[in-house]
Amino acid sequence: MKTFLHVGCGRMTKADTRGFNSENWKEIRFDIDKKVKPDIEGTLLDMTQVESGSVDAVYSSHNIEHVYPHEVPIVVKEFLRVLNDDGIAVIECPDLQSVCDAILQDKLYTPLYEAPAGPIAPIDILYGLRGALQDGNHYMAHNCGFTYATLVSFFIEAGFKKWIGGRRQEDYALYLVACKGEKTDEELSKLAIKFLP
Repeated sequence: MKTFLHVGCGRMTKADTRGFNSENWKEIRFDIDKKVKPDIEGTLLDMTQVESGSVDAVYSSHNIEHVYPHEVPIVVKEFLRVLNDDGIAVIECPDLQSVCDAILQDKLYTPLYEAPAGPIAPIDILYGLRGALQDGNHYMAHNCGFTYATLVSFFIEAGFKKWIGGRRQEDYALYLVACKGEKTDEELSKLAIKFLP
């Protein structure tokens, strides 16, 4: 059985993930918010409670945008550190390029799509989900953002060797599988089929 570190898990569990929701994967839930009862309480900036090279995958869904721009390299290097030599990082985060397209059409407060948390407008994607912030959950504030090219550049600079992913207009999101070690094009395609929408 392989192990994945579910960083910034919130209330999500393995059952809510794509590709990891099978008997082949063991989940370790990691979050800054003790209210969501993670296995490990900590921040993306300091994951020292997770041993170097100890997990097969890191899964990060909509949380890398919660750190400040100057902190992103620290986070990505932490992802690299905890992965074993054949490990992968699976990343989902907002796509600022498509969000900006919506803003240029004067849709800042217009719902773009429906999420489990309710309707999502560009203002929520840029700054964090308004309802959660209003309820006092300031962990949900967004402090940086990415286009696909900038997201990939952080992973290249950290030392990831191969990657595959892209933008998805339906949910204004970026998707990336970044590999710590070398992969063939065929291996990358198989990872994309398994972990990307």
